[in-house]
Amino acid sequence: MGVDLVSAARIERLLAEHPGAVDELFTPSEIAYCATKRRRHEHLAGRFAAKEAVLKALGGGLRRSMRWTDVEIVRSVTGRPLVRLHGAVDSAARRFGVVELDVSLSHSEGLAIASAVAVRKPLK
Repeated sequence: MGVDLVSAARIERLLAEHPGAVDELFTPSEIAYCATKRRRHEHLAGRFAAKEAVLKALGGGLRRSMRWTDVEIVRSVTGRPLVRLHGAVDSAARRFGVVELDVSLSHSEGLAIASAVAVRKPLK
């Protein structure tokens, strides 16, 4: 399990100081989704918190071969957040026997929180 809390102001400052960071941290679909929201930075902070929580649930932080965009937070047709893994993070999850990742996120008044649970296949 992993949990993370992120300030929307921190994300806003980071992107103001390093405009190219948005493409390093978020996938095009995450950027497009958040661009439609009135409190864009809160939604970006929620996605960043979810990425951190997923990495913690997988057993650590971002490793050298991994990219932030290897963890993508999308929405189901009902609006529930879902995790899509790509690249090195997907490979690591498969190596660890992860068969399911559940994520929950919320944001309010400038803060975003997320939790993630990695379900591994049973040991034989």
